[in-house]
Amino acid sequence: MKNTNELSYKKLKYTCDENVFDFNTTEEVKNNYKGIGQERAIASLEFGLRVDTRGYNLYLEGPTGSGKTTYTKNYLAKLSKTKKTPPDWCYIYNFENPNEPVAVSLPAGDGNKFRDVMDKFIKEIRTDITNTFKNEDFEKEKSIISKRYQDKREELLSNLNKQSAKYGFQVRTADNGIYMMPVLDGKVIKEEDFNKLDEKTKQEYESKSEIVQQKIIEVIAQIKELDDKSQKEIDEWQSNVAVLTIEGHISYVKSNFKRNKKISHFLDGVKKDILKNISKFIEGDEPSKGQNAQEDPRKQEEQKPWDNYRVNVFVDNSNTEGAPVIMDSNYSFINLFGRLEYENYYGMLKTDYTMLRPGLLQKANGGYIMFQASDLLSNPVSYEYLKRVLRNKEIGIENPVDQKTSMVLVSLKPEPIPLDVKVILIGNENVYQTLLSVDEEFRKLFKIKVEFEDFAPLDNKNLNDLAGFVHGFCTDEDLPHLDRGAVAKLSEYASRLADDQNKLSTQFGELSQVIVEAATWAKLSKSKVVTREILEKALSERKKRTLKYDERFTEMITDGILLIDTKGSKVGEINGLTVLTMGEYSFGKPARITANTYIGKQGVVNIEREVNLSGSTHSKGIMILNGYIGEKFGKEIPLSLTASVCFEQLYSGVDGDSASSTELYAILSSLSNIPINQAIAVTGSVNQKGEIQAIGGVNEKIEGYFEICKLRGLTGEQGVMIPRENIQNLNLSDEVVEAVKNKKFHIYAVSTIDEGIEVLTGVPAGDINIPGTVNYEAYKTLKRFAKIAAEQEK
Repeated sequence: MKNTNELSYKKLKYTCDENVFDFNTTEEVKNNYKGIGQERAIASLEFGLRVDTRGYNLYLEGPTGSGKTTYTKNYLAKLSKTKKTPPDWCYIYNFENPNEPVAVSLPAGDGNKFRDVMDKFIKEIRTDITNTFKNEDFEKEKSIISKRYQDKREELLSNLNKQSAKYGFQVRTADNGIYMMPVLDGKVIKEEDFNKLDEKTKQEYESKSEIVQQKIIEVIAQIKELDDKSQKEIDEWQSNVAVLTIEGHISYVKSNFKRNKKISHFLDGVKKDILKNISKFIEGDEPSKGQNAQEDPRKQEEQKPWDNYRVNVFVDNSNTEGAPVIMDSNYSFINLFGRLEYENYYGMLKTDYTMLRPGLLQKANGGYIMFQASDLLSNPVSYEYLKRVLRNKEIGIENPVDQKTSMVLVSLKPEPIPLDVKVILIGNENVYQTLLSVDEEFRKLFKIKVEFEDFAPLDNKNLNDLAGFVHGFCTDEDLPHLDRGAVAKLSEYASRLADDQNKLSTQFGELSQVIVEAATWAKLSKSKVVTREILEKALSERKKRTLKYDERFTEMITDGILLIDTKGSKVGEINGLTVLTMGEYSFGKPARITANTYIGKQGVVNIEREVNLSGSTHSKGIMILNGYIGEKFGKEIPLSLTASVCFEQLYSGVDGDSASSTELYAILSSLSNIPINQAIAVTGSVNQKGEIQAIGGVNEKIEGYFEICKLRGLTGEQGVMIPRENIQNLNLSDEVVEAVKNKKFHIYAVSTIDEGIEVLTGVPAGDINIPGTVNYEAYKTLKRFAKIAAEQEK
């Protein structure tokens, strides 16, 4: 008689009919990929990106590889083209406050134009001023002014000499000043001859020398005043001549940027600065008179006022079509928010406004920028400053400089730039919930949450959308395309990833890896397309690469190191199923669970818990067993039971409640003294009412036990019992399905403990009052325990 709990091989996996596809290869498919099964997320995303109000930045939440980043980038690439291209931003010199460069906004493309115009202006103004002031007419007029004041100086010196002669002195001039010499009998007296004079004569000269010295001081002051007047007159004359030269160039530049007040003000400053530094323009790059090669070269830098007329095109949008879309992986402070560069110049860190460099935020200004949330949060300084600039809607440049440097630092404080950018954070649900709970500003700045799904419904539309995704991926990566058989196999794999026969996984990162590997196998076999067989090989080889620990456990079981029976029957022993995870790979393996029952008051004792090897969920599962046993058997008699339950040969700890039903079966077997079929392994959670609940990793668990049975030889009696609720999660390997089809292996699905104990023992579960049933035999044992315990208490 057929066991009604046994599943047909047809229910063990989702099989994709390749006839749902109307193409031969994905090369023929139209790329209409828009995020499979993500309609709600896409609607939220598109709405959020179009909200222009402050604070409506986005948080994209979903599983890794679900396509949220790819879809967002593709959508933004289209949306951004419909937006206005943001302006260029330039920094220019601030003549009033040189350490505070001025930010200038110009239409996209005009930043380079402004820079080029000013570069041309500098070159031409230097040439024209040099030509103007080095021609013969200028030198002639300058000589006339100089000669007029030179004549006045000579007249002062001549009068000084006449007055000095009255006191017996002659005055002479030299490069280092004016000095006087005594005169006797019309001849200048030398120092040695002066010392030979009598004391009276020397005293007379010395008394008169004070008068002459005073007159010399007066004349020196007058000469200094004449020199100042001479230089002032020459400067004024030079300025008057220069104004005519400068004005034409300034007017030309202003005419190119008529409506920009900042540029107009800057050009007025340039004009004043040129007039103030005409002499430096005349000298050009040549060293000034009296300067030698050994003089501090830093002084030469100060003689280039035209360096301050340059334009720093800080943000250049000349080649940007629509709004910018920025995504980067470097979230360092300077890469996000810009920097002020320095160069080591004779022991100083030298900088100027032309060394201001933009960050990602400045480049994204007027558009969109995407961040991976976990990477951004790993740099707290960057995250905090991002919130600050979003809150203030402007961004400046703050250079974090190494405090350990011994160099003198000259810094700038550039004018902040208005910030208008839409920020998209991409992360998982845990990060989002954490930010909501610990960061009050996050809720205010990221008001739109976009939830991408882990799974999509398995229907014809989504299957064909998956084919569209494959087409786009293969085309972009220049890979061989998949035929429809391969796409059908890929769909089955996507269903397996989803752990549901009715759904497709949206982990397109994982699917992409499979496609790449299958394409490589196709190239190695010189196939122009990826067939179903090639894709199956890629999946098989992919699994083989990660079998190290799986094979080690299997070897320990087959060698008898880990005790697992796959035939016969035993009381109080059962094969449970566990899932082990090593990195990204998970595999299932059986574990022997034993139960001993005896008289006592402790109820079900969890040995793992007693030695601190049990996780909280596993301990909860054991507590539930007490509730079930009490409900089932303890309504009319006091329970005098101690049941010790143990995962044998497990020393690294255990958690989860997926073995709770397995443990209960072992206890019932021990109480009833009815053996359990060791050929059947079990998984499933149980509640206090005896209902079997779904568990995770069902495919890995079944396949892990099947592997052990296959190595020992399939007898036709082996199998696995699972919760009925897990049937839809089955997506077993073709090898397991084939074995079930040929009655070499069995899969049973149960809904209650009573159903399960019947499959395991071949004895009806029955009622506590019906002789010959499992529950009756268990109850009989418990009544005996209660009677003995009561007698011992007397």
